[in-house]
Amino acid sequence: MEQLDLQALLAKSYDVCAAIEAADVGNVHSDVGSLKDRLRLDLARFGEYVADGDGKGGSEETEFIRTTLGYSEDAKPIQDMRNHARVDASFSESVPQSLKYAVLSDAGSKLQPDPFGRQSSMYFYDTFAVFGQTVLAMRAKDVSHEAVQRYTSYIERMEQLLKEYAVWRVGTQKTYRAVEPPASPQMEGERAQKLEELLADLNSLIGLEAVKRQVRNMVNLIKVQNMRQEAGMKTADVSKHMVFMGNPGTGKTTVARKLAEIYKYLGVLRKGQLVEVDRSGLVRGYVGQTATQTQEVVEESLGGLLFVDEAYALTVGKGEGDFGQEAVDTLLKAMEDNRDDLVVIVAGYTDLMGQFLESNPGLRSRFSNFVYFDDYTADELMQILEQNLAHEEYRLSPDAAQAAREMIERRVATKPTNFANARDIRNFMEHAIENHATRVADLADARSNKAILGTLEVEDLEDWS
Repeated sequence: MEQLDLQALLAKSYDVCAAIEAADVGNVHSDVGSLKDRLRLDLARFGEYVADGDGKGGSEETEFIRTTLGYSEDAKPIQDMRNHARVDASFSESVPQSLKYAVLSDAGSKLQPDPFGRQSSMYFYDTFAVFGQTVLAMRAKDVSHEAVQRYTSYIERMEQLLKEYAVWRVGTQKTYRAVEPPASPQMEGERAQKLEELLADLNSLIGLEAVKRQVRNMVNLIKVQNMRQEAGMKTADVSKHMVFMGNPGTGKTTVARKLAEIYKYLGVLRKGQLVEVDRSGLVRGYVGQTATQTQEVVEESLGGLLFVDEAYALTVGKGEGDFGQEAVDTLLKAMEDNRDDLVVIVAGYTDLMGQFLESNPGLRSRFSNFVYFDDYTADELMQILEQNLAHEEYRLSPDAAQAAREMIERRVATKPTNFANARDIRNFMEHAIENHATRVADLADARSNKAILGTLEVEDLEDWS
């Protein structure tokens, strides 16, 4: 698998510009000259936008943008950067104008013959992605979260445009996404491809949009630190421990499992296994036993991710005769002793997790990444139900689908004390499948009839709303 660096991507993108202009795709015209000039200006503004994420865009980034894009010392984009002229406010919601020509070219098969195999858009996309990552990696000290968020949001908008026009070529795109120089190009290419597949799997989850964005920001931050390390630059000690806050059934454990693998293919974790425990898995009834039990769990988790569910239960009954604090103290020491070989995620209800973190000064200092899991909407829960049923080769009849939606909407509207989001949906589905089995088991025409065996009717549904 070929590995392309920024200069190679730029050269290929300039070739794309020339081909698009020669074919007069979209009647190419630009107020700044050629399509190549438009692309260079789009990249320059993107670099400035990312570098100024924390209001500290500096001369080093400006000089990199100038030399990489071939601008003269007195070129207007460079002078604007030196004078700290901010990019237009609308830039934060835009996509590069140059990309639109490439999308039009690919979507309409405008290049005949097409030497780029309808991948002009992907060359532009990857050029922006690697260019932005390189700018981020030039921060004198740490990379600000605001800068990473700017980068992530802009790249995601480009990705969305390519997907909307069906010109997203993920198989090709993976070739260019590795940011660490590989010891073995083939192995590195496979690792980068696996990472992108894991991120795509995370993004395919229903709902959880804010969670996905926070994980993507974290991934980009780690990528950039890897780039800085390979370039011999200072790197920040990025805390990878997290606090997951939200109600039951909002996907906290699911995301933790996926994050363990993502960290593995980012090079953060050696093995990437997930060890899931709650209070009962850490606390024992006698002095000394809890510390031993917690240490055993830590040993099992080394090289991977330790997920402590309902972590607030370790301190909510804090007092004489309770050994939860002993587990917390042991865990904190293990996090410090194994800071490069262990990631810990603590999870639970939002309010109770706040109390948990305030119970010990060491806890607050160890966790700086807070991820909030919102309750699912009725539409999202309906999608989860249909997706889960399809996985088990069931479907809802039209009448059953309408009835299920009404039941879900009522439950979401009332949210009883036992409301559990996707867990409710799983229970609802399991009961419906059991009821369906009871209904069709003795039907003479059910045998070998996939329609009967796979269709849930209204009478199979139990209204728990």
